[in-house]
Amino acid sequence: MDVKYPWLEVELTGQDGNAFAIVGNVSRAMRDAGIPAEQIDAYRAEAFAGDNDHLLRTTMAWVEVS
Repeated sequence: MDVKYPWLEVELTGQDGNAFAIVGNVSRAMRDAGIPAEQIDAYRAEAFAGDNDHLLRTTMAWVEVS
């Protein structure tokens, strides 16, 4: 699987597993890395388009997760 932003690593291990917390952490990391707001909005829309498994798969397709 190709990761859209493989250089951006987001620590999710040991963090709150709530969907909103995950998307918030990833969105914040993307914003801090200078990723355009349109891309962050696209990630959020895609992440919330399904169940929690879909959210996690989407997150791992956009950034490196540790």
